[in-house]
Amino acid sequence: MRKMIDIEFGSTRYNELVELRYKILLEPLGLKFLDSFRPEEAKYLHIGCIESLDGKLIGGLILAPLDDENIRLMQVAVDTVYQGEGIGRELIIYAEKRAKNAGFSTIIMHAMLSVVGFYEKIGYSIEGDMFEEQGITFMKMVKKL
Repeated sequence: MRKMIDIEFGSTRYNELVELRYKILLEPLGLKFLDSFRPEEAKYLHIGCIESLDGKLIGGLILAPLDDENIRLMQVAVDTVYQGEGIGRELIIYAEKRAKNAGFSTIIMHAMLSVVGFYEKIGYSIEGDMFEEQGITFMKMVKKL
């Protein structure tokens, strides 16, 4: 059984989430997690998915407020052992509820091309043209809450 949780910035769980994001998202691309980004992350909502049997963090993401109406969904990561089990979808649904309850009306994200179809299936729309960041091609995607 799994449980979605809010993660406090700077906590032990936060450090676990940073490690998971690095392992799943950055390391395969040869990128490093820069500690200089940590102060910025204090302003974000951090969400995790834990395996309720042993409390292990198996997925997570970040919601970064952009202004009073828009929030950015970032760095959705699910442990490779658990990929394909619907955890990403559960995380997104929980994040959308958290964002809506916090007063945001739109979620914006930059999706790698390999996951655009996944986000389209759960209601996100492509906005604009492809673009590159650090040599990776993305599409901007949005969803009204």
